[in-house]
Amino acid sequence: MSSYYTYFISSLPMLQFGSKPALTLKDFLNRCAEFIPRKDAALIKEALSTDGYALKVSAPAALLKWREFDLALRNELVKARALRKKVDPAGFLRNDTYFDMKIIHIAQAALRHTSVLEAERYLDLERWNVLDEISRGHYFDLDFLLAYGLKLAILERWAKIEAADKAGLLEKAIPN
Repeated sequence: MSSYYTYFISSLPMLQFGSKPALTLKDFLNRCAEFIPRKDAALIKEALSTDGYALKVSAPAALLKWREFDLALRNELVKARALRKKVDPAGFLRNDTYFDMKIIHIAQAALRHTSVLEAERYLDLERWNVLDEISRGHYFDLDFLLAYGLKLAILERWAKIEAADKAGLLEKAIPN
């Protein structure tokens, strides 16, 4: 079974933060469905879905670590933004028990950016770094593919941002 992963992963293009993705997320998911066992491909698709927080308990440890980190980061951003607006964050927080001082630092550093775009870039770079940590030592397995898919989603998001008509969006946001 591991031979499926070896050949498939070897055929994937390398990903680098800030670069244009060499394949789309849809193409990646189609390749997963073609080359790896069906249940693993379904798990990757579920992990990349917008409702990926409703994970099964039997999810791989790498995916649970990622969700733990991402949920804690989102909660920390909610707390910091609520504090700025003098609003109670309780109604916006998701249930989580993970705590790491690093996450508080990341959220605070992101909020110090004067540009929303630069703050988002910083957050995605930190997410990328965490995915690197989670996938360290996993070269030809499901954990690698999960991290690869999540990284590809980050790159695809930035490709859409870069392709957006920023001037047109600014005109719509600030009418004359």
